[in-house]
Amino acid sequence: MSITIDQAFSKQFEREVHEAYQRQGSKLRSTVRVKNGVRGSSTIFQKVGKGAASTKARHGMVPVMNVDFSAVEATLVDYYAGEWVDQLDELKTNLDERQVLANAGAFALGRKTDELIISALAAATHSAGDPATGLTKDKALEAFEMLGSADVPDDGQRYAVIGWKQWSDLLNVAEFANAEFVGDEQLPWRGTQAKVWLGTLWMPHSGLTEVDNVRTCFWFHKSAIGHAIGQDVKTDITWHGDRAAHFISNSMSQGAALIDDYGVVKMPCLEI
Repeated sequence: MSITIDQAFSKQFEREVHEAYQRQGSKLRSTVRVKNGVRGSSTIFQKVGKGAASTKARHGMVPVMNVDFSAVEATLVDYYAGEWVDQLDELKTNLDERQVLANAGAFALGRKTDELIISALAAATHSAGDPATGLTKDKALEAFEMLGSADVPDDGQRYAVIGWKQWSDLLNVAEFANAEFVGDEQLPWRGTQAKVWLGTLWMPHSGLTEVDNVRTCFWFHKSAIGHAIGQDVKTDITWHGDRAAHFISNSMSQGAALIDDYGVVKMPCLEI
């Protein structure tokens, strides 16, 4: 086989990996604050507290809100996903096989992205419901009340990430799954397993942590979690004569951090 790979092919392969990652690699990247092009080993996300408005006397000084400003640091870590291919040249004329490899690398990095975001969510301290029960309507409403009481914005940027068992639990809740309550357009099985309920986009995810049959689910606002990107998904293809093969290396540099503890509510759910 040839020990050189056409540059056009290499660029096309990298583009396919990047597109696959953007399209399906990460389910949670679009649900959090994202900072691209970070230089250095870490970056800062600004957290702004609440301000208060008040009156002033005629010709008096405008009152200061005394908003509390703080900074949250997210540390970037380098991640790699590689694969050996003995006959890479054949992939030039085999779109299906090339796409399989591109997807494999993209999805591996996507799972790592979601893992970082889930770890940041897990750092939150507020929890709703009894962990000895599954995901019930009462548990969801308790979390809903907690977010509202904390003045978390109800602006269409709330997300709930739950396990597949909890998704099945919600399908037994009439207010979640019955068209009489939510309308035909919001049924959870229209095209994809995600839907809007209580002003929140709910989605199932297989990567949530499960310990002693209790899976931790999360309800959060987009501004509560920061995701930093130093290098987006990149692909490198090199020839190794001692192996008579090409090595495909996919890499990225990312990090995530909890910005606002009150913007995240955990929902521990029993799985039996």
